[in-house]
Amino acid sequence: MHRSESGQLRLADRPADYKRLGIAPVKVAEFEDGQRIGTERGCYEWWYFDAHLDNGATIVVVFYTKPNVSPNSPLAPRITINITLPDGRIFDKLLDARPELFSASESGCDVRIGTNRFVGDLHRYRITATIEEISVDIELTGKVRAWRPKSGHLYFGAEGQEKLFAWLPSVPQGLASVRYSIGNEEHRASGSGYHDHNWGDVPMQTLIHNWYWARASAGPYTIIASTITAAAAYGHGTQIVYMLAKDGRIIADDDAKVSFELDRVTIDGKTGKPVADVMHYTYHDAETRYVVSFERQKTILQAILTERAPLLKRIIARLVGFDGAYHRFIGKVTIETFEGRARLESFEDRAIWELMYFGKARLQGIALYDSTTHA
Repeated sequence: MHRSESGQLRLADRPADYKRLGIAPVKVAEFEDGQRIGTERGCYEWWYFDAHLDNGATIVVVFYTKPNVSPNSPLAPRITINITLPDGRIFDKLLDARPELFSASESGCDVRIGTNRFVGDLHRYRITATIEEISVDIELTGKVRAWRPKSGHLYFGAEGQEKLFAWLPSVPQGLASVRYSIGNEEHRASGSGYHDHNWGDVPMQTLIHNWYWARASAGPYTIIASTITAAAAYGHGTQIVYMLAKDGRIIADDDAKVSFELDRVTIDGKTGKPVADVMHYTYHDAETRYVVSFERQKTILQAILTERAPLLKRIIARLVGFDGAYHRFIGKVTIETFEGRARLESFEDRAIWELMYFGKARLQGIALYDSTTHA
């Protein structure tokens, strides 16, 4: 899979881009994890955290300025908590709060929605949230420095009319210490944690057809990888985002050196979207190759995006044919290094990744996998 050359999609990296944005090409400033855009109609922003814990649990917590399917609404703060327990139980909670209960700093990450808080300084974070009988208290300490793909600002459309989707992996990988409660049941565990931050100035579904996004650690390596496919209006161009770190030091992040492949694609029964069992990212650097493979073992969340919208918005979405869906997966990551044809290293571990699919299912160039013939 290759990046678009149509001029409809660009990851901003010109000197003038950095100057206009007030940021440095490599070093991330603390204000970049603060509130970066307004809450008026069309604008959205969220702060995301996930962890896979040593006891087998997976936790995802997100603070939003508004539901990500309703960016044209005014400020409408939301928190979601998704917990998957080792025994198979899944808790998927959502809290919508009044606008006056939201506040966020522009100088650094300090987001409050009522008594819930997401605060940190690009290295240490504290996240506390309660929804119904579920509560979490999280401490995250970064092991890999804050990073972004070039400026982190992906622009769609012709210059002068560009629309924005921005992304900052504030903690690409860190140690998460988590206390989580389910009613009277309390657990403490630690494991690998991650935090990133997104914002934009128009509804994502008008810019993006779909994206795969993944993050994982295995052995001394940490990987963040995403493949973004633009909407039809922008030629279905693609942009790969990629960062590989070893022993906490970033060793590969040039998207021009990465190829992306999907394997064993089937149609999801609930959402109707094509979902891959396996993803491969291959990074070529002279004779050195890094091959990172994600193999799905379980789908922990399937959400038809309009299901969480008010009735009127659901009806309008059906009328205009919007059937966006979100999937979150857990499974196995394998990170291999090659020198020429010789494999030097191979590490495996657990991973979490997602597929956001705003557009209609596109099957061009995709060979669907028939499990009945692959017994």
